[in-house]
Amino acid sequence: MKVDYIIVGCGLAGIAFCEQLRANGKGYLVFDNHSQCASNVAGGLYNPVILRRFTSVWKSKEQLKIALPMYKNLESLLSTKLDYKVPVRRKLTSIEEQNNWFVASDKPGLSHYMKASLVKSTNEAIAAPFSLGEVLKTGRIDTKALIIAYKKYLKTNKRLFEDEFDYNLMQFNGQTINYKDITTRKIVFAEGYGIKKNPFFKNLPLQGTKGELLTIHAPNLKLDYVLKSSVFIIPMGNNHYRIGSTYDYEDKTNTITEAAKEELLTKLKKIITSDFKVIEQVAGIRPTVSGRRPLVGRHEKYKNLYVLNGLGTRGVMIGPYVASKLYHFIENNEPLDPEIDCSRYF
Repeated sequence: MKVDYIIVGCGLAGIAFCEQLRANGKGYLVFDNHSQCASNVAGGLYNPVILRRFTSVWKSKEQLKIALPMYKNLESLLSTKLDYKVPVRRKLTSIEEQNNWFVASDKPGLSHYMKASLVKSTNEAIAAPFSLGEVLKTGRIDTKALIIAYKKYLKTNKRLFEDEFDYNLMQFNGQTINYKDITTRKIVFAEGYGIKKNPFFKNLPLQGTKGELLTIHAPNLKLDYVLKSSVFIIPMGNNHYRIGSTYDYEDKTNTITEAAKEELLTKLKKIITSDFKVIEQVAGIRPTVSGRRPLVGRHEKYKNLYVLNGLGTRGVMIGPYVASKLYHFIENNEPLDPEIDCSRYF
């Protein structure tokens, strides 16, 4: 069997690169063994503003320009609702924060995304005496539904191997690589934290940050927007809300912990007064990099091996953008932005 590409990993990064290949008529196969589940536990928000500091997300305009049309196309391809337009509001805690919001919302890079006037909270379950700041052009991608539906699409088209990719079986033959009975021109590794087991890219400085999320049922909360305070509260429909997230830089397992649950519940109870019940807790390792820029590019020795990784906490926005950049780097020899080019670490 001959294909143009093998993709290793079917999370947000892998799917975004597959979509570049599909749009350009390239043949591809995907290997995924379910070992990495960061995309499954992601909040799925796309939000162009860093709400802790009231600053713009890196290349937010460029990211949204590529990401939103891709998700719209995927909704049609997969016959699945993925993009939920929902406001994101930041709970302000002081007069100083109110002033900082006004200053930021007047800046050229932020004025399109930050509502200049504050929003009063009318929800009795949320005390917000200093009001809320609202971010525009935001929403939530249902990442779990996306991955399930995309894998089903790949299976239907005989493009998915639900096996662990064995690096030892790769045979390099000049311009091609043989893997079992497959001959391919290029392999793109989009494995998330699984890159730590990849002998070709394991030395890249991917740290990995464990995150845990809760899902609660709160019939009386009646929240129709995403609320950002010490945690995010994300409405999921049917009175369910996702609460997140924790950041653990030491634990590299996908096992849920009581400590993370207590941390999230303690913070949540300081934000809302309505009753709720925890119905689910999940954990995953985010593929994070210390400089907060993805790892994209070509192996320094094996020129038909590529990496697409390090999407961090904003994968739904940045994934389609860097996938596009990698595709045009490979196929059209367009240079990568030095900030994301993995060669910066060689």
